[in-house]
Parts: sequence; structure tokens; C-alpha cells
Amino acid sequence: MSDTVVKERREAPEGFFEAEAAGLRWLAAAGGARVVDVLTVAPGRIELARIPETRPSPHAARVFGAALTTTHAAGADAFGAPPAGWTGPLFIGKRPLPAAHETSWGRFYARDRVHPYLGIAIDAGGVARDDVPVIREALDRVESGEFDDDEPPARLHGDLWNGNLLWDAAGGILIDPAAHGGHRETDLAMLALFGAPFLDEILAGYEEAAPLRAGWRDRIPLHQLHPLAVHAASYGPSYGRALAEAARATLVL
Repeated sequence: MSDTVVKERREAPEGFFEAEAAGLRWLAAAGGARVVDVLTVAPGRIELARIPETRPSPHAARVFGAALTTTHAAGADAFGAPPAGWTGPLFIGKRPLPAAHETSWGRFYARDRVHPYLGIAIDAGGVARDDVPVIREALDRVESGEFDDDEPPARLHGDLWNGNLLWDAAGGILIDPAAHGGHRETDLAMLALFGAPFLDEILAGYEEAAPLRAGWRDRIPLHQLHPLAVHAASYGPSYGRALAEAARATLVL
């Protein structure tokens, strides 16, 4: 078996793999959570080091959680900022991801991380028309800055679901980011949304290294609005219903 993995996509949007490489290198530069090595990148092609996967352990999960705090603490220029030095497009999965340079997390999050995908989801039938008002009401409150705090922009993976966190004998390794500046609770909420193994250990390791603001568990639905909107745009009504439920939970915070 080769020691490398080559991903190629002839129809890849311009800058697709280059954005992936920029995000991986930016995350690696933080010196926190381990990141897959980028070997080469070119239009339509990226070559990465192969990860000899194994099952995670509770200890490895706790160590990963602590390391992720270092990644987040490395920071970003602003909410929505792309990886340092990268001026091309950003993506989450196959969809474009808006860049921004906001000082208000709520304004950035509502405008650039939820609204763009909500509109697509509504048009595609992924969000029921009856659920649109409650989602928009929640987003209005987010955009107003009601949930802003004094947390600086964190260096986020940005698409941190279970499939983008691999494990080898030495612990967790990040792949396939949608890296940008955001709120650190968003990465943790995405891990919770899609069921990371030993999630409680990851969170315990994180909390021991860099405690989260009180009430963070109640805010998980708020930070899941983005990935749920993205999935409602691509994968249909079940995610649209979950998005509406997350909006209702946000409204009672």
C-alpha cells in the first residue's frame, strides 16, 4: 500500500484543493491538534500522507481534546477570516464558504454561515416553509449580537464532524477542513452533532485545558445552526427539521 493518498477531481472548482491545503497548513502551524501532512497540491489534485487508521481510546480522545484548545487559541485575524496568506475561495464540502472579516461573531455567523445555505435549502425543499419564520427569528437574534461574548476569533477546523477526525496509534488527526476564524464552541458543537467517538473524553480534555464559558452545553444548538443549514441544503428535510429544532432551542437561551 502506498504511503500517500491522492485525491483528484477534474471538475473541482478553481482553488478547491489549494484551499484544503491552505487550511491544513494553517491548522498545523498552530502546533495543537495533529493534522494530516500535505505533500503536494495542484489544480484538481492534492497528495496527502496516508494515515494508518486504528480505533481511538478514551486516553487518545482526552489528549486530542486538550490539543484542540491549542489549535483554537492560535486564533485568526477576524471572524470569518481565511487561513493566513490564502486569498482564494473557501469551501465546506463541495459548497462555497463565504469569507469575512467581522468583529461581531453573531453578525458573521448569521450572515455568512447560516443564511447562504438556508436560502438554498428553502428553494430545494430541504426546509419546510412553515419552519422558515422560527429559523429567521433565531438568526435575527444571533445577528443582533445578543450571543456575542468576549471570546476572540478562534482558529477553527470548520467542518469537524466524525469523518474528518481520524485516529492512528498516536491519536487524533484532522483532515478535510473548512478552516476559518470563528467561535471555538462551533467546532465542539459539530463534533457533538455527528457523534464523535469518546466525545465525553474529548470534551473533558478540552475543558481541563481551556474551560468554556458557563452554559456552553445549552448553546450547542446555536452552534449547530451552520452545519444543519449546510446539510439541509444538500441532504433534505430531515436536516431541515433538525435546523428548526435548533432554532427553537436558540430562542430560549
